[in-house]
Amino acid sequence: MSDQLRRAGAVVLGGGERTRQPMADEALLQHTGQPWSHLDPWRVLRIQSEFVEGFDALKELPPAVSVFGSARTSTDHPMYQAAVELGRGLVHRGFAVITGGGPGIMEAANRGAFEAEGTSVGLGIELPNEQGMNEFISLGVNFRYFFARKTMFLKYSQGFITMPGGFGTLDELFEALTLIQTGKVKNFPMVLFGRAHWAPLMEWVRDTMAEHGFIARSDLSLVTVTDDVEEALDAMGRPGEIPG
Repeated sequence: MSDQLRRAGAVVLGGGERTRQPMADEALLQHTGQPWSHLDPWRVLRIQSEFVEGFDALKELPPAVSVFGSARTSTDHPMYQAAVELGRGLVHRGFAVITGGGPGIMEAANRGAFEAEGTSVGLGIELPNEQGMNEFISLGVNFRYFFARKTMFLKYSQGFITMPGGFGTLDELFEALTLIQTGKVKNFPMVLFGRAHWAPLMEWVRDTMAEHGFIARSDLSLVTVTDDVEEALDAMGRPGEIPG
């Protein structure tokens, strides 16, 4: 989508101040001073419609694994190629591949799945500088609200492979770990791919959080940290298996 156009759900907005409208998440969190009855009931219906649309689009999706990582990863980066191999390998093991639908790591995982003739899913999100879906998507759904999108990742995935990324990647990682730790999702493998990237974080989790009792030592076993594509795929198991 060009720099002059931005999509807001079904609406396309042109550039300039006259068409500047807040994103749906932004508008939801704004304090307007108006009574809740002026705007929020309509937002509730819009939120409901996002869940219905997502559930309807993904209801026949085969068992899937979500791959997360930076949208800023270039095509010549080693992590891009690793993500392609992961996407391909997941399809060969019988999984669909789900990403956020954008460029970088997301594109790479979708590319591997698409070129392996598997199901390649993109769950997009409305952002200020929208990048659009990558070209390797066989099924795409766009969301206005992060929380609706997150529900789809968790509902339709059997596990997560988390590659190097920024705040969005960390957000998905720690939300999933919280749900695993509290038993909201079960038998849900989590792989952190890229030892050099994740080692400082895991050291802090071990030496600060676990050392001071903020998490249990056993919580450290909730993740597999690896640089090896086959080890990451093995951690996901196969559709229908309970990962060991």
